[in-house]
Amino acid sequence: MPLPTGDTIGILADNLRLRRSVLPIPTESAIRWTRGLDLPRGGERVLYTGLMYQLIPYIEELVKAESRLAESWLSGFTGIGRQVNKLVNVSGFMAHPTREQLETYDRIPRNVALLLKRAGVEFGALYEDDLYSGALAYDLGADETLREHAQKVYTTLKKHGVKEVVTIDPHTTNMLRSVYPTLIDGYDLAVRNYLEVLSELEMVPSRQLEGDVAIHDSCVFARYEGVLREPRQLLEGLGLTLQEPLHAGTMTWCCGGPVESLFPEKAAEQAERRVTELQAVAERGVTMCPLCYVNLQKAANGRMRFDDISDYLIRGYEP
Repeated sequence: MPLPTGDTIGILADNLRLRRSVLPIPTESAIRWTRGLDLPRGGERVLYTGLMYQLIPYIEELVKAESRLAESWLSGFTGIGRQVNKLVNVSGFMAHPTREQLETYDRIPRNVALLLKRAGVEFGALYEDDLYSGALAYDLGADETLREHAQKVYTTLKKHGVKEVVTIDPHTTNMLRSVYPTLIDGYDLAVRNYLEVLSELEMVPSRQLEGDVAIHDSCVFARYEGVLREPRQLLEGLGLTLQEPLHAGTMTWCCGGPVESLFPEKAAEQAERRVTELQAVAERGVTMCPLCYVNLQKAANGRMRFDDISDYLIRGYEP
């Protein structure tokens, strides 16, 4: 039985309002991917993670904790938990990912930074000021909290002199490119996903890869941001043979991830259906969203391998 939906959404919204993220994580976990890259702080163009990949290990551990809590007598005290959370970050006591989990999701923004460097793109980073975009609050309808948070993000970006944002994941892309302009008067930032940037540069791979891969389109990319051609162009440029599942492109199937914190069983069922469909066309799958990556990988349980698209690109385009 899931935890009370209203209280769960309330805790997430309170965290965003009070702590600038639906699930606050240590600063070290947010910026560890930047180590050794010597990226300038701020500037006219920045690589912006929105913390999406860094949050995944904590979300996974929190979902496990929520499942245990939902099955215990403590589930009836979620409302009290929300009040306590306003004073103390309760999620910080519930989510303790392993070092291996953290390293897995640090790797992906690092991949992207290295790919952009390889392509000759000049960019900076915001380090501790790289804030969560508020995507989950948007999905859950916490409108006023989201509006306030969006203004904080925009003010922070302008403070660092940013004019162009290069994003990593679909949700941050959608929020900064399509949602924020509806919330903030005078919004004037250019926003592109790194796949769009790399595709425009027509990079020449340093090595060719082989084999079939099933491509899983992100719902947000495919339906809202029109990012369909770019990932295919980049992967095919490496020599990979792309296999399209029955539901692909704008008709792609959801991985189940966006509702996992509220309805974990339904999310798992949807992920299982999607894995079955992808497995029908290839033994390996490629994702381009942190939620898709973790949910499909978990549902596959070793039956099928999933890699983030940046893992393929780094192998093909890095020296």
